[in-house]
Amino acid sequence: MQLAFVLVEPKVPENVGAAARALCTMGFGELWLVNSDLHSRPEAHWLAHGSDHILDNARIFPDLAAVRNSVDLLMGTSAKPRHNRQHWHPPSELRRMMASKGESVATAALVFGREDRGLANEELALCDVLTGIPMKVTYPSLNLAQSVMLYAWELSGLSESDETAPATANPARLGALRSRLEQLLPTLDAPADGKLSQWLFERLPLLSDRDIGFVHTLCGNLERRLKRK
Repeated sequence: MQLAFVLVEPKVPENVGAAARALCTMGFGELWLVNSDLHSRPEAHWLAHGSDHILDNARIFPDLAAVRNSVDLLMGTSAKPRHNRQHWHPPSELRRMMASKGESVATAALVFGREDRGLANEELALCDVLTGIPMKVTYPSLNLAQSVMLYAWELSGLSESDETAPATANPARLGALRSRLEQLLPTLDAPADGKLSQWLFERLPLLSDRDIGFVHTLCGNLERRLKRK
């Protein structure tokens, strides 16, 4: 699994440089930016300290929807549960969930919002999973680079062998299952924006690699039955 760390419209180039340093320290190398060129500013390189290569190779996306289309699993950070989601995962749960995916997830992305206002509700709605760092204060807020460091440390075990592994074609991936269900549910009189669909898509990322394969098989059986009708 390749894990990318995504910064959405960061405001401070020093934060981008410090985030790159945190990723390098914990063994990660994929830094993606949404609608930003701050990685190229001298101030970012001042704080990179040995991780300039991460800044130089950063990928740029016009919006979070473009990131959504490039990964199998999109995880958004939020200071508190939002957007009517039932599940909000601390970093430790996130690591266990990702470790169970096996080959069903080739590329995952962890998204961090703007320093002043985080991710918009529309952006959070694009995410498969919401995660946050539990706080003991009334106003839960961490510096952007600090948040990246905490997640990179918690997820560092995932970088030991998977970052350099080549992506292989796997029709049973989580992203393919999401697309398959989006097409299948309307034929079962289950609207894509209904409560059943919301419940289903919120739980899809929690499935293990084996369970994802099982649901693919179930979808195939339903599709064949529908064709016969």
